[in-house]
Amino acid sequence: MYMTWLGQAGLFIEIGDKKIMIDPYLSDSVGKVNPEKHRRMPVDESYLHMDIDALVCTHNHLDHVDPESVEPILKQEKEIAVLAPWDGWQALRKYGGNHNYVLFNRHTEWTLADGVRLTAVKAEHSDLSAIGVLIEAEGKTLYITGDTLYNTEIFADLPKKIDYIFVPVNGMGNNMNAVDAKRFAEKCGAKTVVPLHWGMLDDFTADIYPWEKMELTIYKREEL
Repeated sequence: MYMTWLGQAGLFIEIGDKKIMIDPYLSDSVGKVNPEKHRRMPVDESYLHMDIDALVCTHNHLDHVDPESVEPILKQEKEIAVLAPWDGWQALRKYGGNHNYVLFNRHTEWTLADGVRLTAVKAEHSDLSAIGVLIEAEGKTLYITGDTLYNTEIFADLPKKIDYIFVPVNGMGNNMNAVDAKRFAEKCGAKTVVPLHWGMLDDFTADIYPWEKMELTIYKREEL
């Protein structure tokens, strides 16, 4: 299993011959709306044309359902499973094409392939339909929290074993700050913590996370 960080909350995950893209933000859409939030990391446009099997968008905010990113991705003729909760699903299915638009609300499970299962779990965010995502494959469990605050109801949705947790640490826009992200990861019992949502629209580095963690380099392929 391999994972590549696309910046912000974006991930590209390879599991055998299956490829999953999560929350790609490969433009400067936010900066065009708010000049104070111009993109601070480079764009690698090759990911806009990547052969993928599933696109997951955790909620309908511009840096997660980004028209400048999802439109070229969904121009592919190959059928893609497009998974998103209600608000994001409504926005994404307008792109049409030969894709399977799956309403991926909390507690929904989707089996991408034998041994690769995705589950939507609760997130607490300003998009009230926002979700986190569990990916179970190759004997590992990855938990992508999505944009979320620390909310005690989330823990009831989670398995006892979490190998990797991908968690926002910027403390803005209804995301956990680094201190709460540390408490959250400890409560989940995650073996490895991966901080997200830093350095793209702000000057934070992963050093704001006050604990041992796996610090990512944008576009660097990592084995999990």
